[in-house]
This record gives sequence, structure tokens and C-alpha cells, in this order.
Amino acid sequence: MSGKYLLTVVGPTSIGKTKLAIDLATYFKTEIISADSRQFYQEMSIGTAVPSRHELESVPHHFIQHKSIQEIYNVGDFEKVALNVLNILFKKYNIAIMVGGSGLYIDAVIYGLDAFPRVDKEIRTKLNSILKQEGIEVLQNQLKELDAEYYAKVDIQNPHRVIRALEICLGTGKTYSSFINKEKPPRPFKSIIVGLSAERSVLYDRINRRVDTMIENGLIEEARSLYKHKYLNALQTVGYKELFNSFDGKWDLDFAISEIKKNTRRFAKRQLTWFGKNKDIIWVDFATPFDEILDKIIHLKNTI
Repeated sequence: MSGKYLLTVVGPTSIGKTKLAIDLATYFKTEIISADSRQFYQEMSIGTAVPSRHELESVPHHFIQHKSIQEIYNVGDFEKVALNVLNILFKKYNIAIMVGGSGLYIDAVIYGLDAFPRVDKEIRTKLNSILKQEGIEVLQNQLKELDAEYYAKVDIQNPHRVIRALEICLGTGKTYSSFINKEKPPRPFKSIIVGLSAERSVLYDRINRRVDTMIENGLIEEARSLYKHKYLNALQTVGYKELFNSFDGKWDLDFAISEIKKNTRRFAKRQLTWFGKNKDIIWVDFATPFDEILDKIIHLKNTI
């Protein structure tokens, strides 16, 4: 599959990744793979900033609202299917576009996942029960005790990541860290990664305005329709969990909205930390004209 390129657009939430990806796919006359792990779900549209109908119709997209929140779907599943889709796309095109802010899902496609042994499924069931009955702090403390190295770098507010690490620790008697960062086989395509950046104040303003727009577009009503499913992993997501606290009577609505903004800003910082560790990413300011970004990409394409 020599001469095939996966062009990936990454960056924090609200930075403008979708528009750039569509512009690139239009220019190269190709298709887009979405690697936003919350846009996979049919029931979550407003709070996950799913591309508009017009955007989806302008360029073929894959992995947008193709799953239900009721389904179990993880990064390993995504890696396998995304590679199959890329194999098909590369029979038609020399370039495919991938876009998203979910760093682990991006890395799974570009670099591959670490291999983990199978463990008893009952371990995850028990951990999920603890999460539901006692909260995530108990699991965080357990992970800190069993694997301090991974605890120090994982997003400990993400219950899926915490539980995944714990089930490996408990199921194997070894640390989760001991299984990661092993050498992986190369991909049969070349990779170019463009990261969009902005001054922190500009990014935070864009985030705050996006949350206001989501509220105006019906996020509260969308969250209310999903409230009965609030314990599902897919809904442990900024924008929904804060509103669930409001519905529970823990917070008033204005405070819940302010928490959505605050937690989205925190999420953006975590995204920047994740992507900041990747030396393969070529960073450009989000306001850079498209032609300038395109020139950078074509230059890279001709040199790798």
C-alpha cells in the first residue's frame, strides 16, 4: 500500500477540526474517518457537536452515530474496524482523512494498540458495580495503589480508563503500565498529522460560546431524554453528567451550565497535554489560511 497517506487533523475541542477536515477531504476528493469517541453514538448529537447534516452530506463520513449508547464499543473495536475501512478507502484514494479529539483512538489507528492478555469479565462487572455504588474515587485510590505510574498520567476522571487499567492489574497481578509502550508493527500507510492550536484565552472563549450554542440548540432537552441511562459509560461525558446533577437536584441549572464550561476547558487542557507529547504533530494556528495549511501538507507529503 505504498503511496497511501492518512492525513489526520487533531486538536482540542471547539478549535475547528471539523471544518478543516471537510475542506481537506473536499480538496483531495476523499472521505473522512471520525475519531471522536462520543460522536459514535446515535442518541448524542448536540452535546457531542456532531457535524451538521450539510457537513455530513458534503463529504462521506465514517463512524458518526453508528452505535447506540447501549452497545459496548471500545478503542480496540474501533481500531480493527477503522483499519478495515481504510483498507477499502485506499483502494479508491491515495489519501484518506481522519479527524478527532480522542487521542487514544487517533493513536490506535496511526500507531496501533498495546496488546493485553484476556482477563475474567467478572472483574469489570464488579468494578462497574463499585463505580455505581461508591463512586469513582474508590477506584482511583485502588489504581493509585496498584499502578502509581499509570495513575500519574491517566485521566483519572474517566471511569472507563480507570476501570480498564484496574481490570488488567487485578486480572494479571501485573501493572497496566507493564503492558504499554511495546514496539508495534508499522502501518501500511504513511501518516501526516496536523494539530490546530490557539491562544488559551481564545480557545476558552470558543468553548464558552459553543456551550451557550449547545444550550440554545436543545442540549438540556437532549440530556433529559437520556437521563434514565445516566449510568452508561457513554454518558459519563462533559455536558451530560453536569445536567444530570441538575436533574437530580444537586445543582441549579445555571451552576450546571457553568460547570459544563469549566469541565470542557479542563478537557481541552487534557487533550492538549495528550497531543503535546506526540512529536509527529505539525502544529498550526487555527486561524491559518487553508492554502497555507495545504502547502505545509503537500510539502510534507513530498518529503516522507
